[in-house]
Amino acid sequence: MGKRKELKLEIHESGKASKSQKLCGTNYPVCISFIVVNEFCERFSYYGMKAVLTLYFINYLHWDQNLSTAVYHAFSSLCYFTPILGALIADSWLGKFKTIVYLSVVYVLGHVVKSVGAIPSVGDSTIHIALSMMGLILIAFGTGGIKPCVAAFGGDQFDEEHMNERRKFFSIFYMSINAGSLLSTVITPILRGNVQCFGGDCYALAFGVPAILMVIALVVFISGSGMYKKSPPEGNVLLDVCRCLGLAIKNRWMSSKYDSKRKHWLDWAEEKYPKRLIHEIKMVLRVLVLFIPLPMFWALFDQQGSRWTLQATRMNMAFVSSFFPVFCSSSFFQMLNALLILMFVPIFDVVVYPLIGLPLKKMAVGMIFAALAFGAATLVEVNVMKTVVEPAPRGQCLLQVYNLADSDVKLSIPGSNLFSQPIKSYEVNWAGEFYPSFTLLQTFTEQKAYSLVLHSKTWGIVCQLVMNTLQRFKYCSNRFINTRSEAVNVTMAGVDFYIPADYGISPNKTVERNEYTSVRCTSGSQDFSINLGLLDSGASYTVILKGVSRPTANNVHIAWQIPQYALMTAGEVMFSIPGIEFSYSQAPANMKSLLQAGWLLTVAFGNVIVLIVAEGAGLDQWMEFLLFAGLLVAVCIIFSIMAYFYTYVDPGELDKLFPDKTVNEDEDDLKKDQTDDTLYLNSIEKSTNM
Repeated sequence: MGKRKELKLEIHESGKASKSQKLCGTNYPVCISFIVVNEFCERFSYYGMKAVLTLYFINYLHWDQNLSTAVYHAFSSLCYFTPILGALIADSWLGKFKTIVYLSVVYVLGHVVKSVGAIPSVGDSTIHIALSMMGLILIAFGTGGIKPCVAAFGGDQFDEEHMNERRKFFSIFYMSINAGSLLSTVITPILRGNVQCFGGDCYALAFGVPAILMVIALVVFISGSGMYKKSPPEGNVLLDVCRCLGLAIKNRWMSSKYDSKRKHWLDWAEEKYPKRLIHEIKMVLRVLVLFIPLPMFWALFDQQGSRWTLQATRMNMAFVSSFFPVFCSSSFFQMLNALLILMFVPIFDVVVYPLIGLPLKKMAVGMIFAALAFGAATLVEVNVMKTVVEPAPRGQCLLQVYNLADSDVKLSIPGSNLFSQPIKSYEVNWAGEFYPSFTLLQTFTEQKAYSLVLHSKTWGIVCQLVMNTLQRFKYCSNRFINTRSEAVNVTMAGVDFYIPADYGISPNKTVERNEYTSVRCTSGSQDFSINLGLLDSGASYTVILKGVSRPTANNVHIAWQIPQYALMTAGEVMFSIPGIEFSYSQAPANMKSLLQAGWLLTVAFGNVIVLIVAEGAGLDQWMEFLLFAGLLVAVCIIFSIMAYFYTYVDPGELDKLFPDKTVNEDEDDLKKDQTDDTLYLNSIEKSTNM
């Protein structure tokens, strides 16, 4: 038997040595470089697409904010439900390598379909919506399906004696995720806003570049095919767990009072399943119960890409100084999260983590940070609302009155007391929202904004009703009212405005944010200039030749969002990394993937919470932010109580508790002995032939 074992060992080692190539004289396999580059490109692809997704819904598909938020979080939720499907396919059917390759092809197709849907000349709005939704569904199945496979496949490439290198690989892998996220949230908003195509912002290019990166990710991953260790599918432990749970529930339900009692309801499955498996399931269930409050954290965290992005579009988006004009993009501000993660992780690892101790305590602190972030977002939102006029809701419209007459005017609308006080001469009055079922010179249309211009004639007061444009994002909207007796031509930033005489009103036109200190005006034979000052991003201006009205300027600087992003990132570092550590350390060896899938599901359910609140609550935005902050504080208290009563376990102790082998282990040993016998005989035959 001694010689037989030596022959087996020699053959195994020679086979392994021929496949395992090392990187630059280290113990790192060469093939992990392909996996790390693949992950970098894939994360660039995913986060780059997601960085402009909410603005695409609003600007291109013309959806309102609530629908855009709902679809955004429905997509995010689907991306975290599909890992279960990917794990099932990899473990029980195709194996990790083929699952990654095949679902990456689905991923690429999703990006291509999404990019085509962003081309204006391809069909009408219905076609654009259909292609966009089809593309997002394919992307969700692609990214979610490969999510549980790539990191595990990278870990499979290391030999057991190189555990330290394997741990460092996961750190490198995590850094590649954040590096891809950081670069993508910088580049794709630039492609959207600074590159013009098809007569507007180039969403087709912004989605097309992530598609190219995903193609590169797939090509790079396949290039290392000959170097990978490819473990065959071993059967899915999730299926065994579900069957064991089903049998226990069935037996417990069908039991009578005469049956012997069980200490735990899972013990009713002992007739078919080994005690070790049942004990492992008990360990997993205790952790999954702790996961129940966790989706609330992700409900707040993932609003960085929806509600916070929309908040930024209603703020002054010129960041730092005129030397950084690219920071005028609201979606570009999302790169702060990835940048701050790269800064916070080493600091927290060295300073903060040792002070707090156990992972569950760190997670509770992370929840508090996230709640504080939404408290900061609430304060910002309250101040934004003071300077920005929101679009009217369904069934209502907005009315703004300019009194350019020589005297005060008393305006009354039948059935309404909006204008209870006289409007003074050359005063602008926002009436706010009213129900447009009455006629004032003409009928008002719901969800529209109007200006009523009043001016004097010899026979009395004349009323002119014009429709307003509540412009958002990086441009400002401008129009002119000419009180002069001659027509005026105005040129600013290469845009020409023609304003007829005698209170003529020019159409609304947009120009870029800038200081307009010398705007050229021509009236008949006269040339003169006017100083309009700063025309800000997202504002709507009405310029009267006797003055300038600025009713909807964005005066709150986007830099006020920095505290909420910093607090949320601190919460993520305190919550997410210790959460992954806790899930891994408390899981039995054969159920670690199961708990990781459970962890990802908390993200999915967090997005479902946002969907419910966004569609059903009907609250003002600041109240919604405050509601989320309060809910997370309440959840944090509940979670802290649950964590206090949780007893940490060491899965390695299972071997001491259950030293006896199960039936399945005995069958595996029998097959292994048969394989060893065959290998031994083959070795003897070779030595004999020699």
